[in-house]
Amino acid sequence: MISKFLKANSFYHTCRYICQKKGAEVLVAEGVRGYDFRLMAEDFYRQQQTRPGKGKAGAHIILSFHPDDNPSDELMQELAEEYLSRMELLNTQAAIVKHKDTRHPHLHIVVNMVDNDGKAISDSWIGLRGKRVAQQLTQEYTLTPAIRKNLDQTNLQALNDAEATKYEIYQAIREILPKCKTLESLEFRLLLKGVETKYKYKGQTKDKQGISFKKGHLSFKGSEIDRAFSLGNLQKALALSPEQRVKAKTAVIEKSRSSGETGKKTGSEISTISSTTLKMIAELLKPVQSRGVGSFDYSSEEERKRKKKRKRLGL
Repeated sequence: MISKFLKANSFYHTCRYICQKKGAEVLVAEGVRGYDFRLMAEDFYRQQQTRPGKGKAGAHIILSFHPDDNPSDELMQELAEEYLSRMELLNTQAAIVKHKDTRHPHLHIVVNMVDNDGKAISDSWIGLRGKRVAQQLTQEYTLTPAIRKNLDQTNLQALNDAEATKYEIYQAIREILPKCKTLESLEFRLLLKGVETKYKYKGQTKDKQGISFKKGHLSFKGSEIDRAFSLGNLQKALALSPEQRVKAKTAVIEKSRSSGETGKKTGSEISTISSTTLKMIAELLKPVQSRGVGSFDYSSEEERKRKKKRKRLGL
């Protein structure tokens, strides 16, 4: 299960979107009327007006489940309510609505950030806190974790223009990066796919401080597309030699086999790279299928090596 936080600039438009989607089903309507999106929005707005200084008082949260999971309505409601409890989004209005317009089941939750007593609810680091709570619930309820983006399981048609463009850029970088040794090479190959690379420089110097990618009229920071696409992480991935790339992959394989171990690293050449960065680099260096982002089959790779060894030994 993964969590995504959006600010609901308009209760009316947000409620209309979550309730009017084909097949949408209201699971919970706490303090608002759930049978009509107009009345729901009106209820949210009236409570917001008890503290008019809180302009953007709507929190729009999306909880998405892995396509392999098939949670019941009861379980989804339980998870959503536990999520709100741990996020301390209590004593306020909330609507929980199920959508099934994509391959993966997901919930849309609208919460009034002005509580029932007219006090503002803090949204400090709410996006990060939400991701952590989602990870905790995924482990506790033994749900399928979302290890990385998988475009084969992403319904691009259901995304808005910005999200679809972001995924297209992600796909292009994942496909090209293993073939590149420098930022210049990455920049050139991306340009051939219609993606322009922009850099942020430190003051008036030529020292690169940040990176962003533009396709069409939309531009995103590298870290907005994926944490692994920040300038620093891209530079680390590109700086690795072929041998170090192999060791990075090997380290992740060994780590996955050794349950309970944390932060394991292989080879002195990569000893300065954190285990989190190492994971991201190994993910970036996996081969990508032409139809989208494919997964590197370690078991198949090991079998190929065994066959090669048996052939060499004449077995």
